[in-house]
Amino acid sequence: MSSPSTSLDPAIAARLKRNPDGLVPAIAQQYDTGEVLMLGWMDAEALHRTLTTGRCTYWSRSRREYWAKGDTSGHVQHVRSVALDCDGDTLLVRVDQVGPACHTGTRTCFDEDVLLEG
Repeated sequence: MSSPSTSLDPAIAARLKRNPDGLVPAIAQQYDTGEVLMLGWMDAEALHRTLTTGRCTYWSRSRREYWAKGDTSGHVQHVRSVALDCDGDTLLVRVDQVGPACHTGTRTCFDEDVLLEG
């Protein structure tokens, strides 16, 4: 993964607990309903871009490049808030999702295979 210089706040960058690939999972959640939309991956640069542009930017593990959600589909995620969990190993990005969040065209990536419902 290319690692461009970032101006992410050093205190935040220091708290991020990355996996061996330098990534942190980022859960996208619809800000007004609480609906969990998708999971993407961010490094410090993707988080910096997300915080400064107001649009979710992820690291594509398959394409090995940054992508701002909606650049090709138009299904943009407008950032409302970003929180780092207590362990520093997961981000929660509350967004206003335009259109489907899933690449399959569904609203959420978590509506196909429900393993348990109670």
